[in-house]
Amino acid sequence: MSDARALYKEAFSHFTRGEFDQAVAGYRRCLEVDPGNANAWSGLAMALSRLDDLDGAIEAGRKAVELDPDEPLGHTSLSMFYQQKGMIPEAEDEKALAMQLSMRRDSGGG
Repeated sequence: MSDARALYKEAFSHFTRGEFDQAVAGYRRCLEVDPGNANAWSGLAMALSRLDDLDGAIEAGRKAVELDPDEPLGHTSLSMFYQQKGMIPEAEDEKALAMQLSMRRDSGGG
């Protein structure tokens, strides 16, 4: 198992136990090894949001979407962060994009 994969799994384990500070630290360690890991960016975004760091969550969420633009979940998460921050037009745009991507996947077109 690669270092990045082990670090990701450890961070995810902290997240599932509600240990969000440790999860953030773990995702950051994973990203030092593999900065292109969209799943780690997404996990970091979710952990930061649980710590009420919406600016950090949005930044990490944007990076996850940049790395994996066709993943609906990334856009859905970003929409939630925007909504919590009161950025309603941005939230609606991301939600619409997530729905388009989901429908494209469901129809076998993506």
